[in-house]
Amino acid sequence: MDKEILVRIAETYAAHRGLTLSTVSTYAAADGKFFPELKRGASCTLRRAARVLEWFAVNWPADLEWPPDIA
Repeated sequence: MDKEILVRIAETYAAHRGLTLSTVSTYAAADGKFFPELKRGASCTLRRAARVLEWFAVNWPADLEWPPDIA
């Protein structure tokens, strides 16, 4: 899992819910700057990436298909 995939998942979720990337960052990572900073090139730990992915797994909308090219 790389940061570009995390950002893509967050952007997909944000677009579907009509939210900003910062708002999704607050929900998924408890930090409104998390995804915008990743998008600008910042990094994160594997542990934090796993927690964020778990949040998406639990909160993913039933009416939104998970991106088929992302495991």
